[in-house]
Order: sequence, then C-alpha cells, then structure tokens
Amino acid sequence: MADTKKIEDKAERKKVKRAARKAAPAKAARTAPRGSNKKKPKQMSKGQSKR
Repeated sequence: MADTKKIEDKAERKKVKRAARKAAPAKAARTAPRGSNKKKPKQMSKGQSKR
C-alpha cells in the first residue's frame, strides 16, 4: 500500500491508495480454510442430564 500520511486531501489520498491497490499483485489463494485455527466446541453430552 502506498504511504499516504503526507497527503492532506481525502480525495487525492483515496485516488493514490486505489491506484496502489490496483498495481499490487493479486494475493495467493489460502493454504488453509478460514477459521481452521479456531477452537472447536467440545461435544456436549447426549441423553438425560445428571442434575
């Protein structure tokens, strides 16, 4: 992403950012599915409750 800290005008800053985003190479596909590192919920017990 282009450094736009010194550009005061919002429209100009947006234009520079969009141009930089368009020029940047495309991101590679994900190696692992999204959310694969999330904690999985524990399996709840089935049947009659104890109390």
